[in-house]
Amino acid sequence: MDLMTSGWFFSIVKEWLHQWNQTRTLLCYIQKLLRSRFNSTASSDSIVFIIRCAFLQNTHQGVYPAIKIFDPDFSRRDNWRTLICAASQDAEEAFKKTKDYEELATSVMNIVDLLVHKTHEKIESATDVLKAVLKPVIDEVEEISWPPRDPEALKLMENEIIQREQEGQLDEGFLAEVNAQLRQSKEDGDKPGLEAMLQKVLQLYASRVLSKRSYAKKGNEVLKAEQFLETIIKAPEEEWNKCLIDGLTVGKGEITPEELYAVIKKRIERTLIRTEGGSYQQRILTEYLKGIESRAEELVQLLQGKSE
Repeated sequence: MDLMTSGWFFSIVKEWLHQWNQTRTLLCYIQKLLRSRFNSTASSDSIVFIIRCAFLQNTHQGVYPAIKIFDPDFSRRDNWRTLICAASQDAEEAFKKTKDYEELATSVMNIVDLLVHKTHEKIESATDVLKAVLKPVIDEVEEISWPPRDPEALKLMENEIIQREQEGQLDEGFLAEVNAQLRQSKEDGDKPGLEAMLQKVLQLYASRVLSKRSYAKKGNEVLKAEQFLETIIKAPEEEWNKCLIDGLTVGKGEITPEELYAVIKKRIERTLIRTEGGSYQQRILTEYLKGIESRAEELVQLLQGKSE
């Protein structure tokens, strides 16, 4: 009987093809898995290399970006490289490399612990700074009244904000704490004095920060609209109406409403460029400028309505 036409031959070939397909599928899966593992390993090796170089050069610029993507795979890869070094043929060089990676792993974990600890410290310090800022306007029994009974209390609070800002303590943590307290106060609805007090803190902060940079001069030329805006920025919120009436053409001044709106828009654009996107600082400063714009629009409409 012809071998090629025999039934058992075709059954063997069929079984062999079936096994080959299964093997090929398995090989493709293994290849895909190895490629994925290789990319992950290469990424971990890159992080290890960046951090190790940073420590050897006594710089930390490469450390903190790497810490942000710290995960167990990185730790395992660092440990694996330590074991590889230990198995090296050159015992002396292996010992040196092993110690390097052991020290690196320890340093990385210390940095992670320090970052966690510093985060807790910042939360606590932000609360303490806010308490210190509010202390002049809260009486001995911690009763909240607004405006303060003592006229000098508001000035003391302003001085405290100026000092804390100079010391760099009014950071994102502080602003986040003020916003959290303000949001809670609005939700509770039973402490209008505290709400007004916290709003004042944010206004004083915005006024202080925006006043540090002037755009009122271009060479020897004084830009009157910019100068007028800076006068309003520095003024307390309760004096805005008087400033606007004295400075705008609809009142007693020389600046048209359109000129004021234009410089406010330009200052908002500059603020957006100079501050971190989505930060509390950016939001507070832009809201302060928009508050001036809204007050000006309301006053202009009121004064124009009266003149008609």
